[in-house]
Amino acid sequence: MILDLLRIPHRVVVSEHDEDLSDADPVRTAEENARGKAREVAARAPLDDGELVLGVDTVVVLGTKVLGKAHDESAARSYLGALAGRRHEVVSGLHLLGRSGSFTGHAVTGVTFRPLAAPDIERYLAGGEWRERAGAYAIQGVGSGLVATVDGDYFNVVGLPVPLLLAALASFGVPPFGWLHAGS
Repeated sequence: MILDLLRIPHRVVVSEHDEDLSDADPVRTAEENARGKAREVAARAPLDDGELVLGVDTVVVLGTKVLGKAHDESAARSYLGALAGRRHEVVSGLHLLGRSGSFTGHAVTGVTFRPLAAPDIERYLAGGEWRERAGAYAIQGVGSGLVATVDGDYFNVVGLPVPLLLAALASFGVPPFGWLHAGS
């Protein structure tokens, strides 16, 4: 988890917010889903002073089509086939919510897949990594073999845009690395 890599103290509370892809605007879609996730969690667990709730949502955009999580293997196959050999964008919305206010933003990263033959796609699908992943792939795992190039924040493609997170934390008075303590 990216928060672990950054050594940001946190606890995970899974949101029960239903992600919505009905909006044709991928930025608005990702930001609204991130906002909905954070608000839903905060509604179930009132915040203490200084406590923040982070909601993030990631979508894959190919041309004008927004790809969320594939519901089944057939949809995943279709997504991967469409992405093969092409450039797409990964859009993540981020919403940080505290008692004193909130921060909402988004990040966009370009990703180009290498050309993929049908057997490549079938072998990737057989591994199951496509499940619960926007665009039906995970760049941080076996899916890294699908990718030719990344233009922008790699961690955005993983699911959490780090520069945007740092800006969000700064808006709450937490400077970069301000969560680190001597000896940690």
